[in-house]
Parts: sequence; C-alpha cells; structure tokens
Amino acid sequence: MKKYQLYATMGAGFESVVNKELQGMGYKTRVENGRVFFKGSQADIVKTNLWLRTADRIKILLKEFKATDFDTLFNEVYDYDWAELLPVDAKFPVQGRAVKSKLHSEPDVQSIVKKAIVNKMIDQYHRRGFLPETGNEYPLDIHIYKNIARISLDTTGASLFKRGYRVEHGGAPLKENFAAGLLKLTPYDGTHPLIDPMTGSGTLAIEAALIAKNIAPGTWRKFAFDGFDWFNADLHQKVVAEAKTQVKPLAAPIWASDIDQSVLEIAKLNAHNAGVLQDIRFKQVAVKDFTTDLENGVIIANPPYGKRLKDRESAEALYKQMGEVLRPLDSFSQYYLTADPNFEKCFGARATKKRKLFNGNLRVDFYQYWANKR
Repeated sequence: MKKYQLYATMGAGFESVVNKELQGMGYKTRVENGRVFFKGSQADIVKTNLWLRTADRIKILLKEFKATDFDTLFNEVYDYDWAELLPVDAKFPVQGRAVKSKLHSEPDVQSIVKKAIVNKMIDQYHRRGFLPETGNEYPLDIHIYKNIARISLDTTGASLFKRGYRVEHGGAPLKENFAAGLLKLTPYDGTHPLIDPMTGSGTLAIEAALIAKNIAPGTWRKFAFDGFDWFNADLHQKVVAEAKTQVKPLAAPIWASDIDQSVLEIAKLNAHNAGVLQDIRFKQVAVKDFTTDLENGVIIANPPYGKRLKDRESAEALYKQMGEVLRPLDSFSQYYLTADPNFEKCFGARATKKRKLFNGNLRVDFYQYWANKR
C-alpha cells in the first residue's frame, strides 16, 4: 500500500488544534506554521478529509527542493513523473506563493511550474505541443519559502469549512472549521451542556452537535480526490459508511438562542441539513432576558464586533448585558470571540485567558472565563 507525505493546512493559530486532532486519529505528526505533516495511504487521505474538523485542506507533498533561479525551478519540476499523477486530459491549475525568496514573483513562479509540467507531459504522452485540459481537475500548488520550493497536490478541493450543510447565510457567519476550532479550544466534548446565546446562523451549535454525536463533518460533500483517475473509487463511500456506524446519541443539551427570529429560521434549516435539528433547542430570546436552569457546561458566543463607531456603541452595550446576565452563571466555562479591545471592561471581568486569532483577515481575541468548580 503506497504511503504519501501528506500535510494539513489550517488558519493561523489553529496548528496545535489540528495537530491534536491528527494525533488523536493515530498519526505521527510534525508541525510548521500553517501546516501539520503526517504520512498516510489513500484511505488516510479519505479519512482525514472526512473527519478533520479544524483543518482547511489535505495536500500530498510531491517534491521539495531548493530553487534560487528559474532554470532550477523548471528543471526540478520537469524531472517529476507527471504522467504517473496526471492523465493526458487532466485539468491542472497551478497556484503559487513565494515568501522571503529570491524567486519572489508569484505569477512568474506559477507560469514556470505550469510550463515545466506541460513540457514534461507532452514528452511523456508524445503529444504535439497541445494538452486539452478537458478532464478532471488536479489542483497543484507551488510554495517557496526561504528558497525552499514545495510542489503539492490538493486532495480536498473546496476548503474543508464547506461542509455542505449551510445553504443559507445569516449576517457574517463563522466558517464551520473556525467554529469547530473554537470549540476545540474549550473543554467541550458533548458530555456537558452547551449554550450559544447569540447563535446567528447556528454554526457553533451545529458544530457542537456534530462533535457531541461523533458525526464526521465531511459526510455530505465531495472532494478533489474523487476525480483522480488513479484513486481507489470505492474508498470514499466505504469510509463514509463506516463513519455513519460511529454516530452516537446526544448526551447533554445544546441550547441556541438569538434575538432575531428570521436568523433562527436560517439556523434551523442549517441544523436540519446537518441532521442535528432535533439535537439543538432553538429559542428566540434577547441576551438581557436569557435564563437557564442548566449547570456545569460551556457557554460560547460570537457576539457582534461593532467595527463602526455607532455599531461599536451598541455592541459594547450588549457586552455589558452579557456580563450582567451570563457572568453570574459561574458553573459554566465561558468563551467569547470579539475584535473589541474593550470587551473585558464592558463584560465586567478580566478573562482567565485570552487567545489571539484571525477570523479571516480580522484580528480577534478569544476570551476564556473558566468555571468555578462545584
């Protein structure tokens, strides 16, 4: 069984989370900024794409080499056995990045890599200067950092955050893998209650339900590897079928509320598509009116950030309400994501711990208030 050098990519700040996920699946790992490396077979490619909750993509590292000039780049790429990887009609877009390297022009890097692959395939397939590129897609990536080039094949396709359950968007929802990453930074494992008092389109609550029920987050979607002609076509459905046998019942309540009923309807539709509508208690209620008789769980929320001045005033008024209503629920560990540096002051308490993250390109802080043990 052929083993590949694989790596997962992820958003900044989530390397340790993805690493823990992979180690929990039994892989030996090596961590770099934005990447966690591991080795695996085609079955492992399917398994990690299907099960990883917090990663962006799974890639196969095809070749790594030093390149400080375009001739070296061309020759090293040309030397790879591309006919083993790409059929004659393959569509193979090349994306590229160059950081702190002599070859700093990304369009030129992409162009040279593409040209080298085309020339090699023309030679290997005995074509006359033409490749149709009408077949399935094989997304390639060239990344040069400090003059070390890596060329990779993306096995995922659309990013792993695109689970397939969210067909409606309310406001500016968290990406699904970002929401799962936040949950993985809490003690939540499905055995204690979870509350999201500002649920929006429901992503945090839905991802919590998927964790609690042990539902593979990639259950509903296709991946790039489904189109690779050399990939075992039976593996995907086999791994999905196996994953479905591992689903378990919900062990503790999940509550999701919001002031906006129309947004809640979107959240319910998303939960329905994810197969967890019956596992989440949705309720229309403002934070100032929120009450619960639950204890010893996790409260997590992505409240409005208030980036504009007028919005910021209303957001900070909401943070004050959150402090008045939620802070006394001290048997819960509480976690809040916001870009507002005044959050702790408005909430009325310093966080036990604060973690810097990036929600897209926006710098945010994840404020963590640990429960009082009872």
